Amino acid sequence: MPIADDDTSDGPRDAGNTAPAARANIAPFAQPPVPAAAQLPVVVHHERPTRRRWLRFALLLVVLAGAAAGGGWWWLHRVPPLPAGIAFGNGRLEADPIDIATKFAGRIAELKVDEGSMVKAGEVVALMDTRDLEALLKKAEAQVEQASKAIAEANANVSQGHTQVVLAQQQYERAQQLLKNGWTSREVMDQRRQQLEGAQASELAAQAHVRAAEAILNAATHDVELYKVNIADNTLVAPKDGRIEYRIANVGEVLPAGGKVFTMLDVGYVYMDIYLPTAIAGHVKVGNDARIVLDAYPDRPIPAKVTFIAAQAQFTPKMVETQTERDKLMFRIRVRIDPGLSQAHADAVRSGVPGMAYVKFDPAVEWPDRLQGRS
Repeated sequence: MPIADDDTSDGPRDAGNTAPAARANIAPFAQPPVPAAAQLPVVVHHERPTRRRWLRFALLLVVLAGAAAGGGWWWLHRVPPLPAGIAFGNGRLEADPIDIATKFAGRIAELKVDEGSMVKAGEVVALMDTRDLEALLKKAEAQVEQASKAIAEANANVSQGHTQVVLAQQQYERAQQLLKNGWTSREVMDQRRQQLEGAQASELAAQAHVRAAEAILNAATHDVELYKVNIADNTLVAPKDGRIEYRIANVGEVLPAGGKVFTMLDVGYVYMDIYLPTAIAGHVKVGNDARIVLDAYPDRPIPAKVTFIAAQAQFTPKMVETQTERDKLMFRIRVRIDPGLSQAHADAVRSGVPGMAYVKFDPAVEWPDRLQGRS
């Protein structure tokens, strides 16, 4: 029992006394071991300063070469400034549109041209169905013939009435002579006078019938002319030289009065509208010399003239580029190409092509070489 007590008491006591020491001795060895690779010295590779300097120098040379090339290109292709007395503005080349439409309601019988066709003034472009008008024309021509015969009959009646008047006049004169000599009675003379007056009235009536028949003939003749004009108006022709831009209707379609069949461009009226600020527009006059330079043909300035200057200023349209933000109110200026020149180059006329228009409002200023007009 004493042994048991010693063992029992010593065991826990020794364990309790040795635990802190054991923990203190074991704690340093409980940390994980450091890998051997982590303890090796780190080798840092340093880039050579000479190589960096060469790269920077090469990059600087490339930048300088590019700047020199760009500057040289700009110098060779730069646009010299315009002299004082010449103004410019951007716009679009336009040609007057003309609608070829029907005068009367009707059906399209035939189309002679199509979109893109060049037409001459007076050229037939479409035919309308005119069978009803042709029938009315025949009716009016028959009425003309009928009125002509009525006039012939009325003239015959006039001739007959005149003969009766002559006879009655002679009988009346003889009755007067006989009554003067006492060979006839006054009653007979009165009868002869009444016969004469009746014959004269009949003659006047026959003449009135002639005038009425002539009026009927005149009306019938005008009807014939009217139907002929209407039939001619149903033959649609080009009013001017130009190009067919749009075909709006097709064969067989029934159109109302004023129905559009084609829209054409008048190549004799080609222009560009530009907007100039008030300080410059006041110097521009109708008839000033101008040039139009299209984006599609930058090396071919087109001679033109100022034909219109707006009498009232307006706000700058969005599509117009102004030189300064102060240019809010602008005047519309129309620059028109000579009709003979535009008609001679009708195939090259394109409506809507953007470009620039230059106006020379100072007669003493000469056009620069790049704006000299060419034939």
